[in-house]
Amino acid sequence: MLQPEDDTMPQSRRDAAQPQRAMVLAAGLGTRMTPLTDAVPKPLVPVGGTPLIDHVLDRLADAAVDTAVVNVHHMADQIERYLAPRRAPKIVISDERTALLNTGGGIVKALPTLGAQPFFLVNSDSLWIDGVRPNLARLADSFDAARMDALLLLAATATSIGYAGRGDFSMTSDGRLRRRGEREVVAFVYAGAAILTPALFAGAPPGAFSLTRLFDRAIEAKRLFGLRLEGVWMHVGTPEAIKAAEAAILASAV
Repeated sequence: MLQPEDDTMPQSRRDAAQPQRAMVLAAGLGTRMTPLTDAVPKPLVPVGGTPLIDHVLDRLADAAVDTAVVNVHHMADQIERYLAPRRAPKIVISDERTALLNTGGGIVKALPTLGAQPFFLVNSDSLWIDGVRPNLARLADSFDAARMDALLLLAATATSIGYAGRGDFSMTSDGRLRRRGEREVVAFVYAGAAILTPALFAGAPPGAFSLTRLFDRAIEAKRLFGLRLEGVWMHVGTPEAIKAAEAAILASAV
């Protein structure tokens, strides 16, 4: 599997690999999180006393990301008001109030702001406990635009908290990904964080579409790669899962 680059990597490669911008997906309806999302959008649901989106934005700030584009749709006004005071990273709102564009369409709409360089993608409800080294820094060190259209952070299904699915991908020894078959069980689940290139979106369809469509195309081109998360990933999809995540966060702080 793909390993992070070591300190012998040329400085120019490290600098080029460090994304300065990020896309944060925050436009979903959060229906599985009801009744908590009856009054607040899912990105503002607190876990361990901190709204989910702040967990994400704090990690991006630690990774020296300058600008985060946050798309909004459901209860958009609440998210905009909450994020208005934040300065690190700088927040740019991508407004999807009139039409929810799904994961792929939302990123396409934001591409002019994201720029021509590779960028981080993070779901607003992505939650993990880092290992010795921050996982976003590991992604940046491992990303190689010459070989990759996307590098996904993957969590081991067996050790993730709150996840009971059959996984998303299997991974070869060099980090290339293969999608799980319909009746298959695989070792890794997408942890909701990645580095993407604008090239991934070449010829993308107009309007709403799922990002998985482009991931599958990158698999066919042998340009979709994965990096195993070091630490613990927490799948916060329901109110019950919040309790398990908070227990894990508390335990990690001891």
